Amino acid sequence: MITVLEAIKLSTDYLDKKGIESPRINAELLLADVIGCKRLDLYLAFDRPLTDTELNKYRELIKRRASFEPLQYIVGTVEFFGLELKVNRTVLIPRPETELLIEEILKKVSKDNVLNILDIGCGSGNIAIALARNIESAHVFATDVSDDSLNLAKENSGKYDLSDKITFFKHDILNEDIINFPILDIIVSNPPYVSKQGFSLLQKEIKDYEPRSAVTDEFDGLTFYRVITQKASSKLKKGGMLFFEIAQGQVNEVKEILIENNFRNIEVTKDYQNIERIISGELI
Repeated sequence: MITVLEAIKLSTDYLDKKGIESPRINAELLLADVIGCKRLDLYLAFDRPLTDTELNKYRELIKRRASFEPLQYIVGTVEFFGLELKVNRTVLIPRPETELLIEEILKKVSKDNVLNILDIGCGSGNIAIALARNIESAHVFATDVSDDSLNLAKENSGKYDLSDKITFFKHDILNEDIINFPILDIIVSNPPYVSKQGFSLLQKEIKDYEPRSAVTDEFDGLTFYRVITQKASSKLKKGGMLFFEIAQGQVNEVKEILIENNFRNIEVTKDYQNIERIISGELI
């Protein structure tokens, strides 16, 4: 019989040889998923033997991870801003950097007034749900071009009983105007910002598994910033704010796009790696 500790050691070595980053953490998280416990609980059960069923399932998950399938897709969930959200290959995996987008919005809005917020390209619903949960007066309109993404976002929203605070719409921002929404206080988006050229340089987990349409605009990485910023003024109130997540090296171009479309008081926030990651502006 193979114990918990033996399984972790063998899997860690295997994943390390395959080139997986943080192989020990991956091995532990996958085994915790198989057993149905928290990762730290494994340390209290190192001598526990695995059943044949557990071992076979664990081997299957380790094999998937060794093929660079993202851990979050394998276990089916991700933590984001204190939420546990379901994810699958129809949506981009929420990143810790995107939590900064939520934090910046929470810093800049008045929670005393009723706020209408539009989240463009909602994916798993992570941004919309986090805002709805943390701004009592907010109503969030969440849009995506993908039916699969919207269905998953609705499922995640339902888990937190937010049906009265989030309205989901199928909407193609590149080809449709911003309609069917009231006057908005905030527009937020984490759009596909990787250039077509840059896409080929991404790590295998992203390039081979995450939805390509959620990663790249198949052009220069700036398409969605141009379109959203240009269309924002039709529904964003004067003094309303636009928030974006941006890629490394995009800050000057996106700032110029905002200025050209009558946004001022532009602020930029760096992420945990000192990369300029969040940009916001106010419509004058």
